[in-house]
Amino acid sequence: MERPELTAAIVQDASTERVLMLAWMDEEALRRTRESGEAWFWSRSRGEYWRKGAISGNTLAVEEIRDDCDGDAVLLRVRPAGPACHTGAESCFAPWLWRTIAERAQTRPEGSYVVSLLDAGPAATAQKVGEEGVEAALAGAGESDERLVEELADLWFHSYVLLAARGLDPARVEEELRRRHER
Repeated sequence: MERPELTAAIVQDASTERVLMLAWMDEEALRRTRESGEAWFWSRSRGEYWRKGAISGNTLAVEEIRDDCDGDAVLLRVRPAGPACHTGAESCFAPWLWRTIAERAQTRPEGSYVVSLLDAGPAATAQKVGEEGVEAALAGAGESDERLVEELADLWFHSYVLLAARGLDPARVEEELRRRHER
């Protein structure tokens, strides 16, 4: 199949307004999207049309399609049914650390420290978060800046793994912080 003229499609969660992914569309993908109510795209790597979620079940129900001011991009406002990113993260624009943890949780590579923590369960991972929190607090109270950064890195990493162990996305934490800020 000949490559069609493509337009960038920015996919945004209609309820949270979070950008989920960027994909490519042409007139045929737009037609299929409008007719089905689910997002269709053109795969540049496979040279074919694909419906988001056809394999994973993580579909995107389209609520609105907007063209940008000069017609070279579209915005799809959607209701996602599951994560948008192939790594298992809610968004392809999630922090790289979260995308890595989500992908390891999904693919479960042998020898992965993330997988070993997930296999130990949320309680064991929560204990590790507590240990790292104490170490970060002690470093902040009197150790070097470098030591504080190292301990906070451990705390953030283990906090992300705890979220994965509980099936939660860090976007939930961001939403809670945003909600508190808006009060």
